[in-house]
Amino acid sequence: MNKIVLGIIFAVLSFFTSADVQATTANKPNVIVIMTDEHNFRTLGAYRKQLSKEQALMWGSEVVETPNIDWLADNGALATSFYATSPVCTPSRGAFVTGMYPQNNHSVQNNMPLRDDAVTFAQVLKENGYATGYVGKWHLNGDAKPQWAPKRKFGFDDNRYMFNRGHYKKFKDTPEGSRVDAKPDKNGWPKTTHAGADEKSFSTDYQMTKVIDFIDAHQKQPFAMMLSLSDPHGPDTVRPPYDTMYTHIKFEMPRTFSVDAKDTPTWGQPRPQPNLQKMSQYYGMIKLIDDNIGRLLKHLKKSGIMDNTIIIFTADHGDLKSEHNRQNKGVPFEASAKVPFIVYYPAKVKPVVINEAMTSVDFQPTLMGLLGIKGGGNEEGRDASKLLIKGHVKGWKDVAFFRQSSSKGKGWLTVVSDRYKLVYNTWGSPWLFDLEQDPDELDNFYSNPNYREVIHDMAKSLQKYAEDYNDPYYDNSHIKAEVEKAML
Repeated sequence: MNKIVLGIIFAVLSFFTSADVQATTANKPNVIVIMTDEHNFRTLGAYRKQLSKEQALMWGSEVVETPNIDWLADNGALATSFYATSPVCTPSRGAFVTGMYPQNNHSVQNNMPLRDDAVTFAQVLKENGYATGYVGKWHLNGDAKPQWAPKRKFGFDDNRYMFNRGHYKKFKDTPEGSRVDAKPDKNGWPKTTHAGADEKSFSTDYQMTKVIDFIDAHQKQPFAMMLSLSDPHGPDTVRPPYDTMYTHIKFEMPRTFSVDAKDTPTWGQPRPQPNLQKMSQYYGMIKLIDDNIGRLLKHLKKSGIMDNTIIIFTADHGDLKSEHNRQNKGVPFEASAKVPFIVYYPAKVKPVVINEAMTSVDFQPTLMGLLGIKGGGNEEGRDASKLLIKGHVKGWKDVAFFRQSSSKGKGWLTVVSDRYKLVYNTWGSPWLFDLEQDPDELDNFYSNPNYREVIHDMAKSLQKYAEDYNDPYYDNSHIKAEVEKAML
């Protein structure tokens, strides 16, 4: 067989091989993951609709409207009991992108890098023909700050606009790549000022523009993009005109603000910070986020790919915003640990509200289940794709687990269902919350004999989780003794 004939054969084979690849990838849905930072779920209209008036209007009757995020929820699946696997940045994010518990992916506390061999959802999708990218805060590569485009990409091929950590407000493009547009502070890190920021340079706007640019550059193959927005994490500042949109509101203290330390769990002691004046800026940040999601939706529709795109909206953890007389996160209270989780996928997911408990470790296997793709092999979470599609699955065990980030020998373990939350900790009494009877989380039902069976079953589930996934907090003698006593 001469070289000319061989060349023709190879050309024909290459043509059909290429055609087969295009055919197999053409119908694969695109994936866009949007993660906000330190986001109280009560600020979203879709979540307020699921709550009583008292729970929905925690800071008074005037709210921030979020029509674009609400549209995703109204046309997709909304999970009412989705929790951060650990309610602080790094361990929550690590669990989300890998499907592994923090103690096993090594990101057990802030600034602890992911293990080198961790397999993210992006890596799996890349191996299945997806173009992959990441824009925004990463927080899984150690102490470096801001550190643009970390060398360890973990499957996110286009990570030019990924920075490791920091909560910067103003960005610019330079010949060296994306940079923070602010002078350095005394530590040499860029300041978080937003002075002079506009609709092109402010963090939320700038990052969304980069996402849209990525979408435009990858129309010929399925793509997966994760947008990790820096807001509404502090500093609570936002560009005009969003900085004045809510300054007229007289915010009220949350219903749970006036708590007595003696009636509060040891892990949830009050940290008085009674000033709510920055809530107007928090609302402004959320409004700007929602407007930019509207901008994204408009672009997807104009590009003709809206119906073939999965959009996930979530957050890494919550923010108490003076609930229980505390700020920020890091504790098992709802406003700290529960996060929004919305999935829009019109081809498979019809409008539905999911009440069963899940955590961020369940995301990767759930996404792979929706896509019909085999996972990376190390996932420890559960595939909840059938829940999203059907709304309810017979035999689904309505329990999930989350934990404190490692901190100087003190810690807690939590097992949660849609109604109950059981918390064991290393330096105090166990707490059982009944979220149906006490949505404010002020009462401890642990000693109530009517809850003995509930406690027994949840403690047993917690023990199995700890043993199956090697949670070191369970090695604490106090926690182990309390759990074993509950199972007698």
